[in-house]
Amino acid sequence: MKRILLAFLAAVSLVLGGLASAQTTRLSIGTGGTGGVYYPLGGGMAAVLSKYVPGWEATAEVTGASVANLQLIGQGKQDIGFTMADAAWDAVSGLAKFKDRKVEARTLMVLYPNKMHVVTTEASGIKTVADLKGKRVSTGEPNSGTEVMATRLLEAAGIEKDVHRERLSVAEGVNAIKDRKIDALIWVGGLPTAAITDLATTPGITVKLIDHGQYADAMNKKWGPLYVKGTIPANTYKGQAADVSNLDVWNLLVADAKMSDQMAYTIVKTLMEKKDELVAVHREAKNITLEAQASGSPIPFHPGARKYFEERGVKFVH
Repeated sequence: MKRILLAFLAAVSLVLGGLASAQTTRLSIGTGGTGGVYYPLGGGMAAVLSKYVPGWEATAEVTGASVANLQLIGQGKQDIGFTMADAAWDAVSGLAKFKDRKVEARTLMVLYPNKMHVVTTEASGIKTVADLKGKRVSTGEPNSGTEVMATRLLEAAGIEKDVHRERLSVAEGVNAIKDRKIDALIWVGGLPTAAITDLATTPGITVKLIDHGQYADAMNKKWGPLYVKGTIPANTYKGQAADVSNLDVWNLLVADAKMSDQMAYTIVKTLMEKKDELVAVHREAKNITLEAQASGSPIPFHPGARKYFEERGVKFVH
């Protein structure tokens, strides 16, 4: 009888465990490399959703960033992803890396403006984007939004074919500069980016950020109204004595159009209501505002997300 009872209890335990598992909603959030902003902020979002939505278990995944996240969403291998607005536009429109397969991505939230950095050292002698001609330059990881935007910048400057390109993450690029394996790196991310802060505080190295905001018009003429002239304020990084003219592009949090309206609504509502916890993870979360939602996304909002923002008084431009 004892063995029968034990067997019965074990069977009940398995059934209950299976039911508990079935009631858990698992969400994967595609971020980027560990040296940027996407990864820590995505981790904060995963923690907030897991903490405040009963039955949800969200995890942040290290990925190649924008393009990779959109591809994974299109393949059904990822639920949510960070992306730059230009990569999202390409995905929905079937352009560039998505010309063979569109992705029906929809915006959940407009996040913060990404800042393009063109980074070198004072010792390199590089003073302008044109000076990158013939140099060894990291243009970002394969299938990243940085790679897309870096390619467009070099093309606008007329030197796309004259640069010796390395396809490194920002952390790898920083290490390569330290080891003198490359001369410069291009990176698109939030302020400050941890890896570039690390480079700027490395003994014996003085960081130099190159002005490049003047290329916005040429890039927008070819690719659409995606890029804005911006500024990386002086002293964002150690040794950066003056403001730097740069290019900005908005970051988005996106999902597949097939996501249920209720899930999209819950994700956005929870993240907006717990924004203070995201700011504690990374200060760029301060830039997640209701105002940015109205005009910051070039692709359509998910209906569930749009419903939440309209309830909060957002009037969408399109």
